[in-house]
Amino acid sequence: MSTGVFSVDPLRRSIGAQVIGPGEAGYDEARTVWNGAIDQRPLAVVRPADTAEVAEAVGVLRAIEADLTVRGGGHNYAGHAVADGAVMLDLSRLDSVLVDRLRRRARCGGGATWAELDGTAATQGLAVTGGFISDTGIGGLTLGGGFGWLTPLFGMTCDNLVSAEVVTADGRVVVASERENPDLFWALRGGGGNFGIVTSFEFDLHEFGPMVQVALLFWPPEDGVAALTEGQAVLMNLPDRHCGSMNAISGPPAPFVPERWQGEPGFVVGIAGDGTADDLADAVVLLRALTPAPAWELVAEMPYPALQQLFDDIAPWGMCAYEKSLYLDRIDVAAAEVMVRHYPLRTSPLSVMPVMPLCGQFCATADADSAFGGSRAPGVVVNVSGSCPDPAGFAAERAWVRDFWTELRPFARAEQGYVNFLSDTGQEQVAQTYGAKYGRLRAVKAAWDPANVFWHNANIPPAVG
Repeated sequence: MSTGVFSVDPLRRSIGAQVIGPGEAGYDEARTVWNGAIDQRPLAVVRPADTAEVAEAVGVLRAIEADLTVRGGGHNYAGHAVADGAVMLDLSRLDSVLVDRLRRRARCGGGATWAELDGTAATQGLAVTGGFISDTGIGGLTLGGGFGWLTPLFGMTCDNLVSAEVVTADGRVVVASERENPDLFWALRGGGGNFGIVTSFEFDLHEFGPMVQVALLFWPPEDGVAALTEGQAVLMNLPDRHCGSMNAISGPPAPFVPERWQGEPGFVVGIAGDGTADDLADAVVLLRALTPAPAWELVAEMPYPALQQLFDDIAPWGMCAYEKSLYLDRIDVAAAEVMVRHYPLRTSPLSVMPVMPLCGQFCATADADSAFGGSRAPGVVVNVSGSCPDPAGFAAERAWVRDFWTELRPFARAEQGYVNFLSDTGQEQVAQTYGAKYGRLRAVKAAWDPANVFWHNANIPPAVG
């Protein structure tokens, strides 16, 4: 990196993109990311309007030896989108979403969010696997893999990626697909932002919705072992067109939650599908039969985008947040007992433990087809997520996540977690996450980014020699 004093004005004169410098109107808003624990001051924020301006900005920043970060949706827990002493390339203006109903394809800008894609595709009765929080960026979720409600039906988000337009470290614009630059395409599907800036994603879409039948059933901690172990078994064997998840949450202050349970910790088993109410009833009957019965439940029909927004209130912008994850072959009684004992120890009602079943199309996809760093074997992925509005309480919530994860670790598989759920992205952690694929990823990195320009991420260093 250059040791000279950085000046915004020459950068502004050198590129066509919008440039915002420290002290200028909008700077503090532009540098803010979702995680309130991240407070970094970039040298400038650059907001390109299209791929050409992204490529131009990369070329100029490389020429002046400036460090750079890339922001898509800004929803990453680790806060890789922003760094002190770097220039942020903010893709928020690249937010177009175009849906081709006949071809069942969507083309999305690198700065689009899942709310934008879900809403546009749903008007055509189409969907693709997205996350659980609607203002998450499409880019980060896809590049890391992409779990969501629809994973058992249609695979991960990255499994549905057809092509990507990429600005490389040397400022070129290339297309990555099965036929063009297939090594890069393989790495983009799970390898994160290590290989270039994706300015456009093209996805396969699937017939789903637009209305879905949804059931959420809640058990308090004293009944949590049965809810987790038996609920998992139900979710792993749902009827066609149905999918599900589990979540440790605090009962929300919603009309469908009895006042007795609002704010109280517990375990929710959720099922969704685009069939009839009778189809959902058949799927839910086994859960209702658990002893004891659920403390409360919600059974409703809603648009698919509303399903995608159900948990938005537990992940508002500005929270101080930290997370870890691990994979389990199953939640047995001993693992469930750890969850039931440890989850209520959180101090913030916004701290959660999502559990996503790994089954169906997720397991049917060949592991070698993508760089995704987790096994395709049946099981669950567990995310322990601490989030609090008060910075003074953040250290305690982070310690709760670490202690919880440590207690669950004996039940986990060898790999150490899902890359999109890593707040700590040290070299050893990243290498463990990708396992046997790490060497190939380093080779692809050496081919496309030998100088490690794109290193503000769960970084994969280029192979040497």
